[in-house]
Order: sequence, then C-alpha cells, then structure tokens
Amino acid sequence: MDWTRGNVTANIWSIRCAERILAVTDDTTVPPKRPLTLRDVSEASGVSEMTVSRVLRNRGDVSEATREKVLEAAKELGYVPNKIAGALASQRVNLVAVIIPSLGNMVFPEVMTSISEVLDNTPLQPVVGVTNYLPEREEKVLYEMLSWRPSGVIIAGLEHSDASKAMLRGAGIPVVEIMDTDGTPIDSVVGISHRRAGRMMAETIVKAGYRRIGFLGTKMSMDHRARKRFEGFTEALAKAGLEVTDQEFYEGGSSLQKGREMTAAMLERSPKLDFLYFSNDMIGAGGLLHCVDAGYDVPNKLGMAGFNDIPLLRGLSRRLATMDSSRAEIGRRAAEIIAARVEAGDEGMAEGKGERVELTPTINRGDTLRKRPAEAAYPE
Repeated sequence: MDWTRGNVTANIWSIRCAERILAVTDDTTVPPKRPLTLRDVSEASGVSEMTVSRVLRNRGDVSEATREKVLEAAKELGYVPNKIAGALASQRVNLVAVIIPSLGNMVFPEVMTSISEVLDNTPLQPVVGVTNYLPEREEKVLYEMLSWRPSGVIIAGLEHSDASKAMLRGAGIPVVEIMDTDGTPIDSVVGISHRRAGRMMAETIVKAGYRRIGFLGTKMSMDHRARKRFEGFTEALAKAGLEVTDQEFYEGGSSLQKGREMTAAMLERSPKLDFLYFSNDMIGAGGLLHCVDAGYDVPNKLGMAGFNDIPLLRGLSRRLATMDSSRAEIGRRAAEIIAARVEAGDEGMAEGKGERVELTPTINRGDTLRKRPAEAAYPE
C-alpha cells in the first residue's frame, strides 16, 4: 500500500515536470496551431471579451487598472488585433498607401522618412508600393492597395493613366499627389514647380556669365518632372538669347559611373562648353569627379550643377552646385494633410477639401558655380 502511494506521488510529479517541459517547448520552438483571439486575452486577463475589445480599440469607459491588465496580458501573449475584422464595419484600415516610382535612388527614401515620422504620431501606418516609372505598373500597385481600403493615398506625380485616375477619384478617400505642382491634381497636391526650378537654374547660370551650356539627363518619356525642368530651363535660356549647345540622354538608373562616362564623352566632342547642367545630382557628382580628375578649372572655366541636393554631395571634396527639391518638407506636409482629413472623418472625405501646397526650391551654389561673371565671360 505504501509502495503504491509512493508510486502514484512519483508519477504525478513526473507528469507535472513533463507538462512544464512541454510548456517551455511550446513557448520556444513550436508555433501555435491557431491564431490568438480575444478569448485568449480575456482568459489571461480575467475580464470579459467585450472589455478586452474596448481596451484594444481604445473605446468605452474602462478603468486604468483594467486597461493595464488587458494590455499586459495581450503583450505577454503576443496578441495582435485583427484589423480586417474591424475594417468590415468601418470599411477602412489604418493604412496609408504611399506609391513612389523608385527606392533605388536617394530622393524618395527621404520623402518616406518624413511621411513615417508624421504618421508615427497617429494610428496610421504607411505601406509602400513601387512603380518603376511605368504607368501599367502604377495601375497594378494602385489596384492592389486600394483593394485593402486604406485611409488615404500619397502618390508621386500628377501624370497617371486614365485607369489610375478613375481609381483615385472613385476611392472616396484623401489623395495627395506629391513632388510636382505643374498640373491639375485629383485632390490635394504638395511639391514644387519643376518648370520654375528649371527656369531658376538657367537664370542663375546666365547671370554668372556662362554661355555655352551642355545638358546631361535621363530620357524623359517617363520621368515627367525631369522633362518639365528641362522645358523650364530651355525656355529661360531662350529668353536670354541662348540655347543648349550640346545634350545627351541616357536610359536606366543614375550612377556616378554613368555621370563620369557621359561627361567625358560630351567634353570630348564639345570642348568649348563652359557649363554642364545635369538632370540629377548622382550623374552630376560623377561628372564632377571626372572633371576634377581631368584637371578642369571648376568653376572658373567650367561650371556644373545638378538637382535634388542629395546627402552624397556632402562627402565630395568639392560641393556640386544644386537645387534643394524640398523632399523632407513634401513628405511632412503630405502626411499632415492625410492625417488631418482622416481625423476629421466624413467631413474630411468630402469633395472640395483638397489643398495645394507649392514649395519654393532653393539653389545651393556649392563650389562649382561662380558667384560673378568671369572677366573673359560674354556680356550679360
């Protein structure tokens, strides 16, 4: 009898140890067979599922002690609320679709950082789609993102296909088109006038006494903002009685090497050029490196300028003249418009609530744009 009693006790102890081992194993190596639910949080916190729901949605009158108990239980369990279930009632999720042409250059990450910083102070979260400057790709990305019923859309540019425009107009949510103000927006728009930016740079170059100007840039069939800058640039030159002496366009991504190669080729065939204007800073920086290595007298005999004022320029031995495109401010203002209109509810979604924010680009002369006409320069 004593042996049986001892054996039972030993068996119970062994079972409990095994349960503890299995519990640890479950926590560390075996994934749960089903997703956690409100019931799990309810049982762990000792309050009703309704109360758990109110706490997690930040709704209703719940004591601070109960709120802390529920949040602590949810955190320990690793519970994540099912936003899709909540969206069935509101028809919206707390996501903001951000659609941009590229993450491979140094322009849009800064825009994204500003958007994220603003939305961090709201219930909204950005979700990014990349179009590669292709209208058909933009249609696909936009279709997929809108199918999730986001609370707003931030999209680069004003040029979209008819299908994309129809989707944006029919979404019934705030839309902010960013980077460019030269056109008619669907709803709100935040950016700079790229035609104005091109004119400003041309006027600065002419005022500094440069006259034989070469242009190097991307092929502009898809990069509408680069095309508008070039149009503004050539218009301002024409007013001064000048025109672009030589020009070269490339396809594909921008790189330092691309800038080096294009600059070398242009200066070889047009050695009398006294200024090179690049459509972006990346190829401009490559061009500057080539000219420094080749011993050109920059900026006295050969001036140079790019566009965007990317951080890379700060690491060069000479600072390329450029224009700040207000990227961080564009991202910040766009996110603020979305957040304010979402917070306003139905009133914020009404037609006619769109805003137009046109920022002013600024020129940084750097070390490659002389401040006054050279003695031997042509008369202004």
